[in-house]
Amino acid sequence: MRNVLASAFLASTALAVPQKRATPVNTTTCNGKTYDYLGLAGYGFTPSNARDKFGDTAGGIGSSAVLDPSSWTLQRNGSYTGLLYGLPDRGWNTEGTLNYQPRLHKFQIVFTPANTGPAPNLQLYYLDSIRFSTSTNVPFTGLDPNLLPPYLTAADGTTLPSATYTGDGFGGNGTGGSRPSLDSEGLVIMPDGTMYVSDEYGDYIYHFAADGKLIKAIPPPQPFIPQRNGSVSFNADSPPRYDPDRETIPANPSVGRANNQGYEGLTRSPNGTYLYALTQSALIQDGGAEGGRYRRHARLVKLDLSAAQGGVPPVVAQYVVPLPVFTNNANRSAVAAQSEIKYISDTQFLVLSRDSGAGHGQDESLSRYRHADVFDITNATNVNGRQSVAPGGNLTSGIVAATYCSFLDYNVNSELAKFGLHNGGAQDDNLLNEKWESFALAPVKAKGNGQWSNWGGKSDSDNEYFLFTLSDNDFITQDGYMNGGSLPYSDESGFSLLNQVLVFRVKLPAGSSPLVD
Repeated sequence: MRNVLASAFLASTALAVPQKRATPVNTTTCNGKTYDYLGLAGYGFTPSNARDKFGDTAGGIGSSAVLDPSSWTLQRNGSYTGLLYGLPDRGWNTEGTLNYQPRLHKFQIVFTPANTGPAPNLQLYYLDSIRFSTSTNVPFTGLDPNLLPPYLTAADGTTLPSATYTGDGFGGNGTGGSRPSLDSEGLVIMPDGTMYVSDEYGDYIYHFAADGKLIKAIPPPQPFIPQRNGSVSFNADSPPRYDPDRETIPANPSVGRANNQGYEGLTRSPNGTYLYALTQSALIQDGGAEGGRYRRHARLVKLDLSAAQGGVPPVVAQYVVPLPVFTNNANRSAVAAQSEIKYISDTQFLVLSRDSGAGHGQDESLSRYRHADVFDITNATNVNGRQSVAPGGNLTSGIVAATYCSFLDYNVNSELAKFGLHNGGAQDDNLLNEKWESFALAPVKAKGNGQWSNWGGKSDSDNEYFLFTLSDNDFITQDGYMNGGSLPYSDESGFSLLNQVLVFRVKLPAGSSPLVD
């Protein structure tokens, strides 16, 4: 197999320079637990025009990410190596959705942490890709689901939100067909190699085998199911590129997940007992219909994998997570919708909340809110079974939401500048992309022959981690390919966006048990 991404980089061989302990950029205490942001430690990227083994542009690699903890190794020269899995979403879709088959990419990474450049000090070497399909080999698709049923069904009879397409589904000749729809946004890899992937279209969670074949489709709770005119409707008003004038009437559901605001965040407990999924923002009946600052009350769903019946884990709890409200570039109040979560303990989670419409390739280059924050559910009300928790965006009396705590700001220019990066200003390759959508944690203290004491000292290295975060570039390039390489494209924006990766150094609370992946 041609290694199409590795050729863009040379492996680092320089010895790591011992670093003095940094004064934290920021310290946050959330319900008695202290978090330190110790600084930006690395930057890397893959090119906008890199292609995977199927001939398609390997863009959007950062909708979710997992770093294989068993592969995380410290070398004698002070570099770390490991296997990183990057999840693209629904393919190139800035001009309309396409019949792209969702997949997972695998990379070998080499990371030489530093307090300053030169950059990149993180290299990513492409290894493989796994495409998702049903157990009977029907490919999943990035096309928007049909407005109304009928939808396809899995082998066990479970409904699969699906799209019916004409031709080849890319605008070319073909026989047409139907495929289950998947806008893949969250990724959890289990110790046995199977994967859970959360979907933004349907608020489904799909359990896949290691080879990408569907094991089980897990439907969302009843309040999450979108409806139009009293009927189930998983459509997200995202017409295909070959039929851009297709209308969805009404454009928004009357209840359930808001368009393209489904299960954006997914994580699990380290022991594999619980799975957690968080909507990108509020359900329609909880303020999602109003938009703006009213859509802040997202829902966290807790599923018990140990009690699965017929492969479907029961929902044992739901909690309200109040997303942050900030003033955007239009001087209006807006919600920083979330793009990823990471388990830190039974009660606390990292959450990636950010603005939209600001960054490389956007009209505005200055992002106003782009954070790795913390929320705590210790005192939050279990709202499992409730149809609405915040009608009109106002939290129902008697419901206690999770505690939300601001933590790590991506946009600190003094930190970004250490690697030649910036927030705001010139529209160049060093400007941060708009969309940051994933977390992966790796311990500073790692197996191998290197001197991990160079990064934090032995006394508290057990609590220090590298927080990897990957951007989603929406497959935006001027040298792109879809449909197995047979459909060349040049994004109408005129931009070519790198798949950017940042690595932050953080100290987590003593006694926490984070999901390291």
